[in-house]
Amino acid sequence: MYEEIERVLDEHVRPLLRGHGGDMEVLGLEDGVLRFRLLGKCSGCPAADLTTEELIRSQVVERVPEVRQGAVREPSRELLDQAREILRRRHGG
Repeated sequence: MYEEIERVLDEHVRPLLRGHGGDMEVLGLEDGVLRFRLLGKCSGCPAADLTTEELIRSQVVERVPEVRQGAVREPSRELLDQAREILRRRHGG
């Protein structure tokens, strides 16, 4: 099943993400929900929610029946690192 998800992503999703300097990684599939992380320029993009809803969720749910409830975007490592740095600076750590 993961191979099918990766095939759909490689054919229908990643080329569009890469055209904008981004990519994505699959983190897992649980109870019909695909968890993933956007990478590169897509990770902090203001349109990331729209990308998730309109592109990733629609393509994967349409083509992979095991993904029933769509997809959930996890924050990127870069975004988490930026948030940690901001908090560290604010709290003098």
